Amino acid sequence: MLIKIVKTSDCHEPDVTPESLYLSRRNLLGATVAGLAVGALPGWASAEDAGRYPDVESGKPPAWFIEKLPATQWGAMTVKDEAITPFKDATHYNNFYEFGTDKGDPAANAGALKTEPWSVVVDGEVGKPGRYALEDFMKPYQLEERIYRLRCVEAWSMVIPWIGFPISALLKQVEPTSKAKFIRFETLQDPQSMPGQRSGFALIDWPYIEGLRLDEAMNPLAILAVGMYGRELPNQNGAPLRLVVPWKYGFKSIKSIVRISLVSEQPKTTWQSIAADEYGFYANVNPTVDHPRWTQARERRLPNSLFKPNVRDTQMFNGYSEEVASLYTGLDLRKNY
Repeated sequence: MLIKIVKTSDCHEPDVTPESLYLSRRNLLGATVAGLAVGALPGWASAEDAGRYPDVESGKPPAWFIEKLPATQWGAMTVKDEAITPFKDATHYNNFYEFGTDKGDPAANAGALKTEPWSVVVDGEVGKPGRYALEDFMKPYQLEERIYRLRCVEAWSMVIPWIGFPISALLKQVEPTSKAKFIRFETLQDPQSMPGQRSGFALIDWPYIEGLRLDEAMNPLAILAVGMYGRELPNQNGAPLRLVVPWKYGFKSIKSIVRISLVSEQPKTTWQSIAADEYGFYANVNPTVDHPRWTQARERRLPNSLFKPNVRDTQMFNGYSEEVASLYTGLDLRKNY
């Protein structure tokens, strides 16, 4: 008989927050924390359909997505009092600067993004480089559902059920060479459908770039996501393919990926290029290292309001220390933030 040993970072499947607690867009935009970008308990679960999540908006997903939806039931989850964030909040309070700098801009403007057809380039220090249509890119992988905390560097947070597959499975497929030490990810560059790329917000040198150390990418928690809430990713959440690394601040989880490169040198990431003293390469959630303009010791969990701020203590590595702390043994996490 197999006995499942529950990890401290796992979470229960709590009741989804009722619709009556949804925040209006005005309340969301009126929240008081300033800042920057998007960030996540493993529940090794499944997504038979979107019906378990109230008010999920969904059209007809592509055939490859339907075929790969995981069929197993919810896994054991143990962290109490962490309700899944309502779908409306998770899809209407976003940072995706390609579509604008306001939290509501991605939902308002991302509809023009064409995600079919979509291709992904895999190149660099790999034995099997190539350009793959998304449906071909996905063929080797079985999808899983992971319920993760999402912690933004701006000090707001969510709990989101993602659908995806471990990055380690991709790495096994493409065969990194001995020179591969990092993974560089690149977002689509398409000013025609992404108004933020043609706006006057000129701090970002498009396309958006992110990166991980190879051992970080091999960690079982790190996934490439193609869905959330039992359905395919909405455009504003990074359709059709995004990174999810739940122990890091959300800006590390790059969206709408078109290129994955295995490289020998640490890539210069977008926010590191803009303000290296504020947004480091590692971007691990760390309540003891404040942002220069606000504390990281506390966070506000959505949904919230001025009358119900829903503020809680931030956990080291966003609550995933047991799974990832060993990756940083001997590393000064105040210097390597």
